[in-house]
Amino acid sequence: MSTPTSIVRTVRLHDSRPPLTVPTMSNEIDQHPRVRLNSRWIEIDGAPGIPVTGELHFSRIPSERWEETLRVMVASGLTSVSTYLFWIHHEPERGEISFEGDLDIARFIETAERVGVDVVLRIGPWCHGEVRNGGHPDWVIAAAPAARTNDPDYLALAAGWYAAVAEQVARFCGPDGRVIGIQIENELYDQPDHIATLKQLARDVGLSAPLWTATGWGGALLPAHEVFPLYSGYADGFWAGQGSTWDDSFRDHFRFTHEWDDPGVGGDFREEGAEIVVRAIDPEFPPATCELGGGMATAYHRRPIARGRDIAALANVKIGNGSAWQGFYMFAGGINPADHLQETHATGYPNDLPRFDYDFQAPIGASGRPGASLGLLRDHNAFLSAFGSRLADMYSSLPDDAPVDIHDRESLRWAVRTDGHSGFLFINTHQPHEPLSGSSGVRFRIDLAGEQVTVPDRAIDIPSGLIARWPLRLELAGTRIEWATASVAGVVGGKIPTIVLRAHDGIPARIQLTTGARVISGGEEFIAGEPFDLEPGQSLLVDDALRVLTVDKRQAERLWYLGDDLIDSADAVWREPGGLVLRAEQPPTAHRWNGDRFEPLEVTTSSAPGIQPVDLISLRTAGDPPTRYGEFMGRSSAPSDAQIDELAAVWRVAALDSGAHSPGDRVELVIEWEGDVAQLRRDGVPIRDRFWDGLPWRIDVTHIDPAAELTLHVVPLTAGSEIDLDAEARARVERGGRLCAIHEVTRVVSARWTGTPR
Repeated sequence: MSTPTSIVRTVRLHDSRPPLTVPTMSNEIDQHPRVRLNSRWIEIDGAPGIPVTGELHFSRIPSERWEETLRVMVASGLTSVSTYLFWIHHEPERGEISFEGDLDIARFIETAERVGVDVVLRIGPWCHGEVRNGGHPDWVIAAAPAARTNDPDYLALAAGWYAAVAEQVARFCGPDGRVIGIQIENELYDQPDHIATLKQLARDVGLSAPLWTATGWGGALLPAHEVFPLYSGYADGFWAGQGSTWDDSFRDHFRFTHEWDDPGVGGDFREEGAEIVVRAIDPEFPPATCELGGGMATAYHRRPIARGRDIAALANVKIGNGSAWQGFYMFAGGINPADHLQETHATGYPNDLPRFDYDFQAPIGASGRPGASLGLLRDHNAFLSAFGSRLADMYSSLPDDAPVDIHDRESLRWAVRTDGHSGFLFINTHQPHEPLSGSSGVRFRIDLAGEQVTVPDRAIDIPSGLIARWPLRLELAGTRIEWATASVAGVVGGKIPTIVLRAHDGIPARIQLTTGARVISGGEEFIAGEPFDLEPGQSLLVDDALRVLTVDKRQAERLWYLGDDLIDSADAVWREPGGLVLRAEQPPTAHRWNGDRFEPLEVTTSSAPGIQPVDLISLRTAGDPPTRYGEFMGRSSAPSDAQIDELAAVWRVAALDSGAHSPGDRVELVIEWEGDVAQLRRDGVPIRDRFWDGLPWRIDVTHIDPAAELTLHVVPLTAGSEIDLDAEARARVERGGRLCAIHEVTRVVSARWTGTPR
């Protein structure tokens, strides 16, 4: 029963979407049997859906890891993978173009075909991705100073690049191809004619896709009808100015809104003080994203941490806002394929980036290891997989008292996405840096199909930090959940399907089923009437037609939705033609849902994985660093190799070759360290580097010659160093005054484990 002080939150459902229309794209031009577009949603295999795309840069990942990485991405709920083709990676010298080895885009797409995942190609010619010159080879800059315009010299070079790309990938385009999207250029704001010209050049050489896209943020002017505008959203950004606070453009992504433009991303390429006109979405296309921050890179001057809950909250808000397509950048991190290919102050870019590292704190790290955010995003993506066909035609409604001011941290942030009959209630009280307040004594009332649905039946307190999506009159397998105060995750098939609900810390998980439903729980049977509590681990059988499994948030982040299989595993697990495969350095503990309970999954391996400490031999102590090595545009510059040689503490890595490993194993160095900049050198030459942000450093050393001399070089960081750090990292510096240490190095060998076939 509601308390006298309770507040009933209401919303007027209002479909503010443009009229349903059908663009020529994917309908009259570039038709595709599996992908079709209208002004409200993307149709997949003949039905509305919400595709989920993850960014992976194939040229930054060893080709031997492509298939496993793609399979883990699919196991994490992705339906497509997007990738840049960095021109400078393939043709650093004019006329010497390569698509061999780790640059083999055709073999990458063939791998995607084998895995069963679609591909979005981002073909540039200018891509960025923190690559030098935005991906333009140096010789292009020299030969065509008016690049990124319709300058004839530049267009001739661009046409040649597109022709080379088409020679590799055109056979994967067209009605039967895995290429479902092609992005033209990137973050180009004021050249719509140029984007249209580039699209025609691409079509002229045989490239085609049902979806032609362009980045629409930053007030971009795009050619009408030619490209599908896609948007972004990051929790924080390395590109912000030195000493700046958390920018409003980041705050904006943690409130429910129907505005999609983002004036912050790419702002480091604009002249200071340049006005950005925030534009409304093009009514020809649905709102969609290609760059929701799956993590964040570190620049030398600014090193933010993208925590898993930050990413999950942002993704949940975008779906509540009405997103028709979720694209995460990055989803799998990587390593630059050669030295000096990154953006730096020397290239005129405002930010110094690491020379090799592009881990991006991604859900799958640069060494192939699942990151801290992967479980949260699997939970999110499982929801979209199960209910995307319904969400696609559900409109978003915001309450009248929705916070308009992004600095308002007191008002409750919530929205409803519905078709007028059923839907989902989205709540967000999570925000990094500036926590949002909770709310006391809350109930929600939504008018659906002429009936008022009140959630829950008694007032509750909404805690700070909540990321929720609650069902409203959700019908499944002939039954109906009127409402629940636990978030909907995924659905697992089988003779009797199972829906997974995620309980929230601090909120009683309650459910209201249709009155009269027959419920069996723990061997006891009752008839549904009043709402009742759910407990994590509890399984309900409703009308012999639907299982309702409740899990806590910790178990939710361990679940893998693999078709009819639901696997509880802290280690990565995916499906291959021969069955289930896991990767772990120790015998994994995994369980499979049998439709009633979790049973142990038997796993075997023919390898000998494990963890071993690595000895270090100190060769030199560190010198005293300056507060700044230099600056450009007001931002601190990274130390040069000469400065690193002068100041870094140096250790030799001993006995890296101890212990054998088998084909299919992965060998990583895991380094717990503190300092400013670190390098791993092989025989004196830098091969990996890292800017310290407080996180461990994982390096794939599977194929590094064990006979080579490996040394670790760490430059000190002091309290006076002019570096913007995450608050936790900054506190460590302030406590220590001067950081320069390697606390532990371990050699981790992970193996493939095969699950017992069904």
